[in-house]
Order: sequence, then structure tokens, then C-alpha cells
Amino acid sequence: MNDELNIKPTRGFFLGEETEWEEVAPGLSRQIMGYDDKIMLVKAKFETGAIGVMHKHYHSQVTYVESGEFEMTIGDDVKILKKGDSFYILPWVMHGCVCTQPGILVDVFSPAREDFLGYPMQQQPEV
Repeated sequence: MNDELNIKPTRGFFLGEETEWEEVAPGLSRQIMGYDDKIMLVKAKFETGAIGVMHKHYHSQVTYVESGEFEMTIGDDVKILKKGDSFYILPWVMHGCVCTQPGILVDVFSPAREDFLGYPMQQQPEV
């Protein structure tokens, strides 16, 4: 789908202190750190109690816990993850988290999350 949107690659360097944070929910902000139509890197900053609501999307996702502690739900599995842990989410699998200690998640999506760029996201096909 991203090929149809003609998503242009970003610049080569992103300096954390110069890259804007966008508030997306109470206690939750994201910092888009680079993308093209095939891949996207995003940092998500959580305050204690912030919720990454349960959702699903067609993108593959792998996430690294840079800091903090999170109760992560993927499908029917729930685990406590902390600094140095990571997880992978298959397309269309429900997932979400609750932050139990303030921290940052580093997300990689393939293809890029077009909805983060203001485009509509592809919906799950009916089975």
C-alpha cells in the first residue's frame, strides 16, 4: 500500500535532541526517527501508567525496550518487559501495553506506518 502513497525517504541523520516529539495520548509521545516506504523507526516515550491501547495493523513490528518497564500484551500472551528486552509482532495480531515504570520503546515497522504520516491505514481484509 505504501507504494501507492509515494512516501518519500527522509533525510539521512536524525539527532534526538533536534527531532520533535509528538504527543499521541496522555503520558505517551512519539519521535519519528526516519523512514522510507519500506521501513520506519519510531521512539515512543511513556510515563508511568500511560497506555499503548490494544490495536492491530498490517505492518510487521519489532520493538526494543530502551528503558523503563512495560506490561506487554501480544495476542493472549502478557509479559513484563524491561530495559534490554524486545518483542516481535506479526501483522494483524492484537497488541498493546501499560507502562509500569517510565521508559522508551524503539519501534521498527515494515512497511512504514502511513497513519503516522497522516495517510489512512489499510484495513484488515474480511475473511
